[in-house]
Amino acid sequence: MSIVTVQLGQCGNQVGHELFDIICNDAREGQRKEYSTASCERFFHHTAQGDLVARAVLVDMEPKVINRSICRAAKSGMWRYGETSHFSQKQGSGNNWANGFCVHGPRHRDVVEELVRREAERCDRLAGLMAMMSVAGGTGSGVGTYVTQCLRDVYPKSFILNHLTWPYGTGEVIVQNYNSVLTLAHLYQLSDAILVHENDTVHRICSQLLNIKHISFGDVNRVIAHQLGSVLQPALTADSHGVYSRNPLGELASALACHPEYKLLSVCTIPQMPSSSIAYSTFSWPGPLRHLRQMLISNTKMEEGIDWQVRPLADSERTRSLTGPSFNTSLANLLILRGKDVFSAETGGFEDAALYTSWLSSEEAFHLWKSPVPFNKYEKSATLVSNSQALLRPLDNMVGKAWNMFASRAYIHQYIKFGISEEDFLDSFTSLEQVISSYSQLS
Repeated sequence: MSIVTVQLGQCGNQVGHELFDIICNDAREGQRKEYSTASCERFFHHTAQGDLVARAVLVDMEPKVINRSICRAAKSGMWRYGETSHFSQKQGSGNNWANGFCVHGPRHRDVVEELVRREAERCDRLAGLMAMMSVAGGTGSGVGTYVTQCLRDVYPKSFILNHLTWPYGTGEVIVQNYNSVLTLAHLYQLSDAILVHENDTVHRICSQLLNIKHISFGDVNRVIAHQLGSVLQPALTADSHGVYSRNPLGELASALACHPEYKLLSVCTIPQMPSSSIAYSTFSWPGPLRHLRQMLISNTKMEEGIDWQVRPLADSERTRSLTGPSFNTSLANLLILRGKDVFSAETGGFEDAALYTSWLSSEEAFHLWKSPVPFNKYEKSATLVSNSQALLRPLDNMVGKAWNMFASRAYIHQYIKFGISEEDFLDSFTSLEQVISSYSQLS
């Protein structure tokens, strides 16, 4: 089964290009033919000449990023984008969600739907759709939300995963919190699961783990793509009977987003190190898995700075708030192990009932995928996709900042002139405050 990726806006197109690059390299270096075949079938189709063409649609209101992505892919000599699988204009959305959602999205709906339809019909079987976008600007967030709404209408029974890049907390766009609130509130009604990467976290990974001195957006995007690829590449599940998983988006959503109030997923991957150090590093499974478990418990996104004092809460301590203990309660976790000796790894620590909400058993809450094929040059690697309270504080901060701006009516007129009313803002705030409440009470 195949995934059709819809890359939206500057961030979505840049991360999408890095993702396909990593996947193509990983599939070519795969030690097992069935793994490489499953990977290529999932993400690429073949031309009559044998070229690999990404199952992707590229959308932006400005052509520069799309043109660059298409050229870079073609120059790689390994894969390329389809010649007619992209759409752009010569006028952006001005970092305004309303402009993207109310103007550009409806104006270009037919052509974007047609591009997605063509890609979907190239699939023998469609596993689902993945929309990649940022939440800060206008095109990625506004057009991205509108396109997701269209995809839900046209493909009502298909799985839809939204991959979101959250902006730096210090701010890239002055109205980024407005755009983020409107995006998340709408996507919560449309998407099966929402996988989030925070720019601040990824930036720290680049600086502290990868030792990159002058960090570019390309560096940040490669880290995001590495983590995303480690989730989406073929793996063996408990029910796959030795055959690589056929429906990755469906299995991801069913494993982690089993309740409509809880759709926010975060990702941790270990190890992460400079490419020059990989060849000189060896690992056994117990150490990385112990670190990854504590990263989950203490809500730490990197191996550096893990708080080893945080422990799972006893039943008597379960009631908590945003200002309460730092233990990170999970609804569900998916652990993905890749590489050497993967079948000997002991994962019982992630089955501890104390990690999870009291109303879901650990047998239902924990899922394990494995692949004996190393990923992206790492002999052994582990990725944890978590539906937990990990995103509760940044979500609460973002909604709080947006509400403070809204209370003073700052920039509201910029949205009203494109068709978004104050009631639309209030509905979005109400929706996300319910999400915050639900995750706060996860115990």
